[in-house]
Amino acid sequence: MNPGRRIVAFGVALAPWCLAGPAAPASPAPPCCGVPDAQARALRSLLDHSGVERLWLPHTTVDWLSGQPRPTARGLRPLASHCSAFVASIASRLGVELPHPPRYPQRLLANTQARWLASAAARDAGWRPAGLLQAQTLANRGWLVLAAFASPDARRPGHIAVVRPSLIDQARLWESGPWITQAGTRNWLRISTARGFAQHPGAWKPGASGGLRLYAHAVDARRIGTGATPRGRTGL
Repeated sequence: MNPGRRIVAFGVALAPWCLAGPAAPASPAPPCCGVPDAQARALRSLLDHSGVERLWLPHTTVDWLSGQPRPTARGLRPLASHCSAFVASIASRLGVELPHPPRYPQRLLANTQARWLASAAARDAGWRPAGLLQAQTLANRGWLVLAAFASPDARRPGHIAVVRPSLIDQARLWESGPWITQAGTRNWLRISTARGFAQHPGAWKPGASGGLRLYAHAVDARRIGTGATPRGRTGL
């Protein structure tokens, strides 16, 4: 073959590649646990309107139900975070039983809640333990689902958060856990379980194989609203 023919042949060989263009982007992975239904979307809206990013602030004394700041009693230091108070407030608004002030002290309350959720009393109150996929599926059906970790050291705080209804895919769910809403040393409207529990060694491991546990409770749809967080009612 002469040089001219080689050039033509090379050009013909490239033509299909040039016409093909760039590869199409990969399709997003499908949600693992169904699409959030109407009740789940209402519950997600309640979380979105809870004011968690500006209430239940760390290193502030707060009313547990509303998250509003209040004066600190003389001689006491404000708590470093209010994860348990925030979760108790959400449960109270939904008519779901969960340990809360003033019946239980706020200090180390997340440990109390996590241990109570594993008890027969919690089962009698309608709570049920859930696996990872089941927990997200129930959240997407409008159940109240909590991620809870009791510290192995009773003198150190645990952590607790609300699982958000979402379109998370199975790979992300397995690696980083559900999307959650939490108060803590930093409050988040939406953060992965892995990041939200990162300050608690051993709590989250892929596949929920660490010390963190998931619990679900059915919710009466009539109790779900989207308004502002109620004003404090510390006697509840």
